[in-house]
Amino acid sequence: MKTHCQSALLTLCRNKLYTVSLVAFALLSVYVQNVAAQQPLQTLVQQVEHISGKKAYLASPFVTAGNRLYMVGHQDGKFPDLGWHITGEMGGIWDHPIKLMDGFTASVSIKQKQICLDRATEFINYPFANKHLYQQVADGLDIERFQFVPDNKEGMVVEYTFINKQAKPLTLQFTWTGHTDLRPTWLGERTNMVDAPDAATWDAKNHSWLAKDQKNDWFVVFGANVPASQHHQNKSCDFVSAGQGCAASLVYTITVPANGKTQVPITIAGSYKSAELANRTFSDVQKNAYTYLASKKSRYATIDQMASVHIPDKKLEQAFRWVKYNSDWLIREVPEIGRGMSAGLPDYPWWFGADGCYTLSGLITTGNRQLVYDSVDLLNKISEKENGNGRIIHEVSTNGAVFNPGNLNEVPQFASMIAEVYRWTGDKGFLQKYFPTVKKGMTWLLAENDKDKNLLPDGFGMMEIHGMNSEMIDVAVYTQKAFANAAYMASELGDKTLAMNYQEKASTLKTKINTDFWVPESGSYADFIGTKAEALQLVDGAIIRADTLHKPWAVAELKATQQKLRLLPEGTKKGFVLHHNWVVNTPMETGVADPEKADIALQTASKFTNPFGVFVTGIDRDESAGNDEGSFTLNKKVFTYTGAVMTLPTGVATIGENQYGHPDKALGYLKRMTKTFSYALPGSIYEVSPDYGMVTQAWNMYSYAVPIIKQFFGIQPEASRKLITVHPQMPSDWDKASVEKVTVGDNLLSMDYAKAGQQLTLSITQKKPEWTVKLVFSKGKYHDWQVNGKKAAVQSDADSDFVELRGNLVTVHLQ
Repeated sequence: MKTHCQSALLTLCRNKLYTVSLVAFALLSVYVQNVAAQQPLQTLVQQVEHISGKKAYLASPFVTAGNRLYMVGHQDGKFPDLGWHITGEMGGIWDHPIKLMDGFTASVSIKQKQICLDRATEFINYPFANKHLYQQVADGLDIERFQFVPDNKEGMVVEYTFINKQAKPLTLQFTWTGHTDLRPTWLGERTNMVDAPDAATWDAKNHSWLAKDQKNDWFVVFGANVPASQHHQNKSCDFVSAGQGCAASLVYTITVPANGKTQVPITIAGSYKSAELANRTFSDVQKNAYTYLASKKSRYATIDQMASVHIPDKKLEQAFRWVKYNSDWLIREVPEIGRGMSAGLPDYPWWFGADGCYTLSGLITTGNRQLVYDSVDLLNKISEKENGNGRIIHEVSTNGAVFNPGNLNEVPQFASMIAEVYRWTGDKGFLQKYFPTVKKGMTWLLAENDKDKNLLPDGFGMMEIHGMNSEMIDVAVYTQKAFANAAYMASELGDKTLAMNYQEKASTLKTKINTDFWVPESGSYADFIGTKAEALQLVDGAIIRADTLHKPWAVAELKATQQKLRLLPEGTKKGFVLHHNWVVNTPMETGVADPEKADIALQTASKFTNPFGVFVTGIDRDESAGNDEGSFTLNKKVFTYTGAVMTLPTGVATIGENQYGHPDKALGYLKRMTKTFSYALPGSIYEVSPDYGMVTQAWNMYSYAVPIIKQFFGIQPEASRKLITVHPQMPSDWDKASVEKVTVGDNLLSMDYAKAGQQLTLSITQKKPEWTVKLVFSKGKYHDWQVNGKKAAVQSDADSDFVELRGNLVTVHLQ
């Protein structure tokens, strides 16, 4: 329980209530009814898509977010301690790099009976707001709690609607208590952010409480737009949490008309700089909440309209639409540090190299160029400050403290992401700005981490398993792709010599990946290349892991591998398959795998799945994996990712299947992933399938946007050349599909796809008629091509047939 609350009120003792006369009560009641009822916020979402949660998950987290401030609580309306990065502190209200509040409680008193609003009967999520329903709180009384965070504001609004279903007026007392916890973010101690107890002061002029951390200029303000009938610092509704915050209450006497409604909006605002800024934001948000919500609604409509997909699978269509919304929830902006995509909530509300590179490679397809640019600039700036040699940081907190200066995979991922953004934007200035980091990074990768000079860097990649820091498959694959992309970028910038050098390295690595990493007896690419001694040490750990998790098939397989390893000559160095980690699918993800090997490896990969997707570590799969559709969370007593199925590995497998012409199998993986959409948090997809870890996760954008936009619709741009290649690769049962407003450079592309038997009709529209759209299909797939009703001049190369189209609207018939 909070015990550090201190009041600055000098004339009254700590627990004494402020009271006013009965006449004043009546006047205040009318004032609340008349003033607070103006322009209820909920009227703005009456026609907005929304999703109701499951009753089974009311005691699980939700998020309402803006780029400056966000709130995490439970769907039932409570704010329990949650999270593990700062134990128990990752929920509540955050204004990074500080936390403002652990949460709040609310209660109503009718005829001296207090009822705490901590058991919502339903939770409803909107793209940019959410709502808790408290039904039958008392005879004839329902209450709704609606909340949103305005764009670019360190504040939010929580609007309560009191619904009287009786034929006579209802008078009640409403108590709202804010539980402050002004404290630093994770790694705050590295930047001299030291927490101290909070103290609350009543501001009679603004009818609000102002709380301050006693040793820091950290502030939070909360209050309504009407005078409180009382205010005090008593405990409320048995709120329990860790920390050094305090509690302060506001009490309102409300009369709800017969068969009517009354609203009371509570505004919360903060600042990590000054009381003046906190109060300024408080007044601004309180005054303009309706306008700010309308603006946010309009902005989200634009998010929906850009790269808007219409497909036969309506749940997949909805999931992709909400993944775009989810991405907006994860924008973290700290002006002193930067603005960019964070990784996930509630425990990863800061910035990552690997997560960012995956996410931005998908996000750029949805037209959100400014967010991509800001995120790239943030990653580059922090990496240069921390490393200065092209190494890309892995993880940095919102106070600028870097936790991990970077794993090996992040350098090549950054290079390929820069190339991808350039392909979509054609922005030569962007390429010129970041290519120096790419060059430095690729030099650092080999000069500092390739001891035997075989182009295969030694060190940790995506898999954070102890000992897996030799020549890792994902590092090798992403390095190969990075050199190929670096060759492209160097060529675009006119450095032909460097381009040739990079391309030679890419070609050499492609051969090594398909020879040195390929393990025929396992039908898979190796987890890593290492020595006999390294492999034996790792297999010992893997056996313990599999045995602990009760995976007898994995124990038997690993022990058989162990026996084979012992027979190898000392000093042997080769590729080993031990864990069946998801990263063995990266050769198919990037397309570097030889086609015949890819088909075998993808078939092997399909064995390490459950109904929700791909296991992070294959040996964690068990006999029930094929049909177990139950909760992941319920089996966890301590936070661990062991045994996890994650959306990123599933997305990588999806992309890999598409790379080798298997759209139906790719769709199968997407359907598995989409089973987790709204499974626990309506409108979101958890990090670990179906209901564990982060309640919303940034890299889901990669796992959806790339397969759908780039592969199914086949949109692959070269904006610098004013060229968009379109190579549709639709699942076999998708007879109709469309995508609208895909941004490429300064162009907008839309496409309708309609299949009837052996006939296909494509309607392609673009904003810039002078751009070339190159429509491609595999060689011999269609024999009759008509463009705008006339026979087309079809061109061919070794693998494909194509036509080049120009104009605002082009209709192509094929059969």
